[in-house]
Amino acid sequence: MLYDVLIRDAVVWSSEGGRRTDVAFADGLVAEVGDLGGRRARQEVDAAGSWLLPGAIDTQVHFREPGAEHKEDLETGSRAAVLGGVTAFFDMPNTAPATTSAEALRDKLDRAAARSHAHYAFYVGATAENASRLPELERLPGCCGVKVFMGSSTGDLLVEDDETLEAVLRNGSTRVAVHAEDEPRLRERRAIATERADPSAHPEWRDVESALRATRRLLALAELTGRPVHLLHVSTGDEARLVAEAKSRGLALTAEVTPQHLCLYAPDCYERLGTRAQMNPPIRDSWHQSCLRSALLDGVFDIVGSDHAPHTLEEKAQPYPKSPSGMPGVQTLLPCLLNLCWEGFLSPELVVRLVCEAPAEIFGVRGKGRLSPGFDADAVLVDPNEGRVVERSMLASKCGWSPFEGELLFGWPQMVWVKGRLVVAEERIVDGPFGEMLRFDR
Repeated sequence: MLYDVLIRDAVVWSSEGGRRTDVAFADGLVAEVGDLGGRRARQEVDAAGSWLLPGAIDTQVHFREPGAEHKEDLETGSRAAVLGGVTAFFDMPNTAPATTSAEALRDKLDRAAARSHAHYAFYVGATAENASRLPELERLPGCCGVKVFMGSSTGDLLVEDDETLEAVLRNGSTRVAVHAEDEPRLRERRAIATERADPSAHPEWRDVESALRATRRLLALAELTGRPVHLLHVSTGDEARLVAEAKSRGLALTAEVTPQHLCLYAPDCYERLGTRAQMNPPIRDSWHQSCLRSALLDGVFDIVGSDHAPHTLEEKAQPYPKSPSGMPGVQTLLPCLLNLCWEGFLSPELVVRLVCEAPAEIFGVRGKGRLSPGFDADAVLVDPNEGRVVERSMLASKCGWSPFEGELLFGWPQMVWVKGRLVVAEERIVDGPFGEMLRFDR
């Protein structure tokens, strides 16, 4: 048999470990894994011991289309994704218009078709007005789930009261992804931000208690309704403890953390980056960073997602708190985590679990997350010992900057395949776009 692609002598990683072997792709799928000796392919790659990982799935990006394409669009965002080894993404609903209807979802799917370099799916945003329609909306093709904003962030989607949140949780069955900050407390404390007028006030305004109150409310309603929930971008050690306790009680809860909260800390990040370090929920001090890292190793967090939320440098240069919250991160998601492997903090097995296998399993993404026969041939070849300094010239996001600029990261993709077709080589896009709508086993 003549394969489409044959990758020889790679260390193929899964959550069970690494295995030095060969991998063959045919018709967009993984065809065989093993000693493929005298077999041949149209494209052959000598990996020479480099790491081969499944393509990463970023479960939290804001690609800003429609409504704010000057910051990012589906083509540029997905271009940044594949350059960083992310071959699939879930896009958030806080666009303009917001993705709260079947028509808005269809518009996004139409926009992504033939333009996205990575595979794609879109969240539907929950509101008081569409709560009764969520069981229908969450089952539509191309919908990865329902998103709830308990605290205000970019856009105007907000579910701040328990009555509406309970209605959302009672309508539908798929896992609900939640941004948990307590909106009443944020309003009460807004004066802290305006009076201080300094980005270092951001974690004081949107304080630990704001996150804790919302998370407690969410967990109580999840327990009451029995609805599976996914807690996004956990930022505090206190929340990590709540998550661990809730899981020990058998609550249908999963949780996510970002590379920013794992790799940055206050006050250092605000001193160095100013408003570029501003995101919701905030980057907190080194004690919280240490707690989040420990919780990650303890299995409290199921997924690492980038929360890629680009704004232009001109927008970020506005005086705080007029400056918008959010950082780009889809292109650096995998390199940040693999750099933590290089530093000895994480294992490759855990990285694959966090950004490949667990996202596919938790959200029921069909054919993704593993390099096993029959799975889609989405793959990333990485030399774990090759480092690159993050520079603006290498960034594909339309916003054109990164909070990790100037940092040496180990773990950049050498080659990336999407459905068996080579899309990245020598640090540039070489073909595509080949992204397809993700399909889900509910």
